[in-house]
Amino acid sequence: MPQTTLFLEQALALAAQSLYLTSPNPRVGCVITAANGKLLGQGHTQRAGGPHAEIMALREAAAQGHSVQDATAYVTLEPCAHHGRTGPCCDALIAAGIRAVVATNLDPNPLVAGQGFARLRAAGVAVEVLQPEHPLAIASRELNIGFFSRMVRQTPWVRMKLAASLDGKTALTNGVSQWITSPQARADGHAWRARACAVLTGIGTVLADNPQLDVRLVDTPRQPTLVVVDSRLETPLDAALFIAGRPCIICAAVQNDAKQSALEARGAQVVVLPNASGKVDLAALLRDLARREINELHLEAGEKLNGSFLREGLVDEFLVYLAPKLIGQGRDMASFGPLTDLSQAVPLAFTSVEMVGPDLRVLARVPGRDNF
Repeated sequence: MPQTTLFLEQALALAAQSLYLTSPNPRVGCVITAANGKLLGQGHTQRAGGPHAEIMALREAAAQGHSVQDATAYVTLEPCAHHGRTGPCCDALIAAGIRAVVATNLDPNPLVAGQGFARLRAAGVAVEVLQPEHPLAIASRELNIGFFSRMVRQTPWVRMKLAASLDGKTALTNGVSQWITSPQARADGHAWRARACAVLTGIGTVLADNPQLDVRLVDTPRQPTLVVVDSRLETPLDAALFIAGRPCIICAAVQNDAKQSALEARGAQVVVLPNASGKVDLAALLRDLARREINELHLEAGEKLNGSFLREGLVDEFLVYLAPKLIGQGRDMASFGPLTDLSQAVPLAFTSVEMVGPDLRVLARVPGRDNF
């Protein structure tokens, strides 16, 4: 088992290298070894439409002149068993002569969901899968938490990002917020944007700040989709958010054919999803984004839209940067309530607390949201 753990840890490290790359596919790593433990090939999943981790590892072994007959493949997710953008990885492993496969998790995709393992076993390949509570199984799911969320719940994993003073203010009363947190915290926030499939904001933020909401402070091979909640289609046609080549979805609650055509001419796609109150149906929006293969949704909005997401119970996780300063009166992280009893508060569990430059980065999660 120590050797198995070592190779799975190596595969997981490879998977982490594809953090910003594979969306909407899961981040997967694969290590292939001979019976004596010699490394034959390794790799991680490439861009969507490109080769998966298993194929990359097989290619590396072949490039180095290694036979993988009777070898063992260590993978961080069940090899796929369906024809999607690429062919089935389980078939490629079988054809290559792999003797055994050790995996951290079952693939939650209904098109796979055990079928990859079944095909391997039917071909005489020994299959071992870690128990769900194994630390490496948990780590692999965490790396792909949005993919698991989309496949199991049919909604993205929603992460609300906040930058605030120690007393919880995100801006002065006049709206000035640049910059409460440090350059290090802002760069770290861009890294979290980069790993998401989409960044979501509201029309209030667009009108007040005219933000680009792209990834600029870290290197990334792709820009996440931008989603704007804009009930009355007020997004200016000259807004900074219109960046060439980046998908942009504007979600409205009213039909306005002229404005919709103008926004579409700027490259946006307009979706009309009203609720009974004449606002955007946020729950329906999340389901729509899942159908568009959005795994992780990075929410950067103002206190009103943040409050709406919280009131409807749609937030899974909080990414909070706290600066070592006090502001006093100012704008809150989220506007909801007032509550009449403390039992109505949103329960959270701290999962990580770290220093980022002079600021404190807190990750907190709504308990039970990650029970996939």
